[in-house]
Amino acid sequence: MQKIYTLIVLMAVVLLGTSCNDEWKDEQYEHYIAFRSPLNNKGVTEIFVPYSRKGADGSSQEGKSNYQLPLIVSGSTNNQQNIKVNVAHDPDTLQTLNLARYQHRTDLFYVDMGEENLGFVSFPGTVDFKPGEDVSLLDISFDFRGIDMSQKWVLPLTVVDNASSDYKSHPRKNYAKAILRILPFNSFSGRYSGTTLQNFVKGDEGSGSIVANTVTGYVVDDHTIFFYAGNIDEDRTDRANYKLFAEFNGAETGGIVNFYVENPELNFVNHKDASYRIIEEMDAVRPYLLRRYVIINNIDYEYSDYTAVPGSSITYIVRGSLTLVRTINTQIPDEDQAIEW
Repeated sequence: MQKIYTLIVLMAVVLLGTSCNDEWKDEQYEHYIAFRSPLNNKGVTEIFVPYSRKGADGSSQEGKSNYQLPLIVSGSTNNQQNIKVNVAHDPDTLQTLNLARYQHRTDLFYVDMGEENLGFVSFPGTVDFKPGEDVSLLDISFDFRGIDMSQKWVLPLTVVDNASSDYKSHPRKNYAKAILRILPFNSFSGRYSGTTLQNFVKGDEGSGSIVANTVTGYVVDDHTIFFYAGNIDEDRTDRANYKLFAEFNGAETGGIVNFYVENPELNFVNHKDASYRIIEEMDAVRPYLLRRYVIINNIDYEYSDYTAVPGSSITYIVRGSLTLVRTINTQIPDEDQAIEW
């Protein structure tokens, strides 16, 4: 009798196990369409794109680049059908984000680079998924020539669906929408250490200096970046008036940096010819990591801050050096993916 009971229990366990395993063959969730674009604490997804991207043959056209944005089909099983997903420019979501985050500070608003009249960006209106594919890529093309990086450029996108669509966009809004903060870069742009760059009020150099932990260099073209003069940063409403351009002329290991401005009201005077050098070394612990240093020496200039105090102008002296460090994973072939931002 005991053997019969044992056999019955074993059969029940087998049947229950088979039933549980069969459940996982069925879809447990919906096959929603979503972007792979996680948001940061500023409500956007930072995308670093080369100012000029090299083609397969090693050639490039200045200011032309692209980025491939992943779209995914969610669910516990693989997609088994052909899907044509509609993607569109989404200025309404950007407007909502700007108002919610910055309210009346319109000078801090993100600027929509997807406006057709600007000509900075283009992308196809559809993305195709084939059976067996759960990830597809939206190829976004950029033309950065003439872009002013004193503006905070973003590209807002959305997955579009309707009653006739054979798919559903993800019900979570931050999944079905992408707010891409576009950050083009060249070999010299990025966050420099500013601890050795000193800012003095002219005529009062003995009273101490103003030092910033980081100083950001923004792309202008393949060989030129701009900083904000002195201690000006992107929180200043009139920051665009204080752009200090740095043109790098030389070989791969170093050369001359030509500093200049386009705004005559800065009363800019350059006291020395600045230079730069580039040092590359492999990481001692992780030998596949390359550390690339760009060091700008002999910075010595003066400029006038003519808007901080209404009706008066303050002249500053800026002296010292700047250092940019880039960590590059040599095992990754794509330049923008290889850099550890």
